[in-house]
Amino acid sequence: MDNAMKMIGDIVSSLTKILVAVIGLGVVAGIVFGDTWFFGDVLSNLLGVVSSLGDAGLVGLLVAAILIGLLK
Repeated sequence: MDNAMKMIGDIVSSLTKILVAVIGLGVVAGIVFGDTWFFGDVLSNLLGVVSSLGDAGLVGLLVAAILIGLLK
């Protein structure tokens, strides 16, 4: 049972790393090429998330801190 949970945790960790890399690639592609067909409008979506966290005040700051902690 412990081995299965470790394997699932490793898979989730690997998928998270891949998704973070794809988001980074999307931001760079958005800066260089503008609105690309593959990544869509990643920059405006990311700015929307940051704006909504900023509008939430202290709770938004707490959520941002938790997200940063999870991605480290």
